[in-house]
Amino acid sequence: MPVEITWWGHATCTVEDSGVRLLTDPLFARRLAHLRRRRGAPPPAEAAAADVTLVSHLHADHLHLPSLARLAPGTRLLVPRGARRAVPGLRRLDRLRLTEVAPGDRVEIGDLVVRVVHARHDGRRLPIGPHRAPALGYVIEGESRTYFAGDTGLFDEMADEVGPVDVALLPVGGWGPHLGEEHLDAGRAAEALARLRPGSAVPVHYGTFWPIGMDAVRPHEFHTPGTEFVRLSARRAPDVRVHLLDQGESVRPKVAGYRSSSGDAPGGRTDDEGEGEAR
Repeated sequence: MPVEITWWGHATCTVEDSGVRLLTDPLFARRLAHLRRRRGAPPPAEAAAADVTLVSHLHADHLHLPSLARLAPGTRLLVPRGARRAVPGLRRLDRLRLTEVAPGDRVEIGDLVVRVVHARHDGRRLPIGPHRAPALGYVIEGESRTYFAGDTGLFDEMADEVGPVDVALLPVGGWGPHLGEEHLDAGRAAEALARLRPGSAVPVHYGTFWPIGMDAVRPHEFHTPGTEFVRLSARRAPDVRVHLLDQGESVRPKVAGYRSSSGDAPGGRTDDEGEGEAR
């Protein structure tokens, strides 16, 4: 069965591959500090079902303790090395099987291997705490190879470290009107595609949370990163199929073993299974 990707909003995705269900950076809240969920309902209860949960870094919109507390007892949880020390609340989640990881680590889970890679991003638990933990990306290697970038900027070793992948889950925006170089906006994400050359990509980390009271401040930064990523990717990486999903939508991107015999026209729509289409 091909890999299936579901985007729940922000950086929260379900990846199903080789009989294993993985969840990325779960954030199930309507509100987080000064942010509110402006688009899409919070994920349903079944979104918290996972064999393994991957946390990319310690920022509260990626390592969200109340959301992690909703995971079933015994769920495997991979977090950046140093997370227990930097986030004491993790120690209360003793029902979960927590493993700290760092770039270069490989974790076997059933028929999968999760490979941990570098991310160019501040890994601190902001706004407090002097201790640092690395920001991470993950490559899920099963029937397909799926790259979850977490939060990252471009870095010179990206293609070599991530390696060949079939699907890339890339952040293309943020939760406010300003992004620094340690994030991917639509243009930098299109450049990442040009370097990685996956078969398919799904844009994430945009169009979900926004600061309260700032709806009229640069609203295009909230609404347009996904479609702008599609437009720029068609120029920078025309052979990559981009699946623009709404929150809660799923797609089964075609990978090497699942391509139709007739092939797909680069830059056009595909007949990939699932609700999401290449746009």
